[in-house]
Amino acid sequence: MSDLPPRARLPLLALGFVALLTGVFAGLARLGVAVDAKAASLAGFHGPLMVAGFFGVVISLERAVAAARLWAYAAPLGCGLAGIAIFVGEPSVAAGLATLGAGILAFASLRFVAMQPEAHTMTIAAGAVALAAGNLVWYATGQPSAAVPAWAAFLVLTIAGERLELSRFLPRSTPVRATFVAIAVAIGVSAVFASDPRGARAFGAALLALAAWLAVNDLARRTVRDTGLTRFTAVCLLSGYVWLAIAGATIAAAGLEPGTPAYDAALHALFLGFVFAMVFGHAAIIFPAVLRVKVPYAPVFYLPLALLHASVALRLAGDAVGSTDVLRSGGIANGVALAAFIVTMVVAVVRGRASKPPSVRAGPRG
Repeated sequence: MSDLPPRARLPLLALGFVALLTGVFAGLARLGVAVDAKAASLAGFHGPLMVAGFFGVVISLERAVAAARLWAYAAPLGCGLAGIAIFVGEPSVAAGLATLGAGILAFASLRFVAMQPEAHTMTIAAGAVALAAGNLVWYATGQPSAAVPAWAAFLVLTIAGERLELSRFLPRSTPVRATFVAIAVAIGVSAVFASDPRGARAFGAALLALAAWLAVNDLARRTVRDTGLTRFTAVCLLSGYVWLAIAGATIAAAGLEPGTPAYDAALHALFLGFVFAMVFGHAAIIFPAVLRVKVPYAPVFYLPLALLHASVALRLAGDAVGSTDVLRSGGIANGVALAAFIVTMVVAVVRGRASKPPSVRAGPRG
């Protein structure tokens, strides 16, 4: 057996969602929301749970399915077990597992570059290398905040590479393609130096440039005129690019100084507003590919998206006016938006199974 059957992939995905759930409650604890003692004890690991745990699992699982090799599934397994290690109080073990998982993801991604040396595979591989570097920094320093620029580069480069891949057949001039490559290189290089205020501002400027490039050149500008799932995905993408621009502009203006309102605003505009808008838009495409389930589109998909954008706007408003109460309300609304998204996807999967003929539902296992 050279690949893992779809049903056997479900426990790996479940590990990612355990990290997501734990990370959400840890984030609420950071805002002073009354949660149980266990979640409160994990407040300092909100970032690792969300990025190294949840996104590490989801993205590396998708990459393992594309690679169709059993060894590639060690990447989501390592990232998923890292989340469990955080939960049981072993952060150093978690950092080691996350680094191992990310290293395997980077290796798998570089294999794609060797097979198909194009801009999009190189960009995605650079994102995987950034995750491995960020996790290694976390492991070496014991400080998750030190890994934030690399984690941001991981998600941004991965998404940018995937969008470039999906729209690679659009006619583009050589200067437009060269501009993308220059921006991707700037993101990777400036992330390395983001601990310095000048490096952080350069990182923000590169993010802002990427938002502008995507807003002008992404396929979503055309597909937003379509209907159904195609339009919904485009709306998610285009609205997410607005948050990417806000994050980039904030970092370019104020840098990345932990503990400041600008830092909180920039990170949540990026990781919540931008990244989760991408997740919402692609979930109905990724889940069928990974789990072989049907996720039929429904207009209710827009509800979690609207809640997400409203919650991020509320959170950033709290940062802007210095109101702990508004900030806390925004954080709670963030959790509600993510919960609404999960419920919507589960209901869609159930609807998809109910719509299959009995002979299909009773088909062969695996």
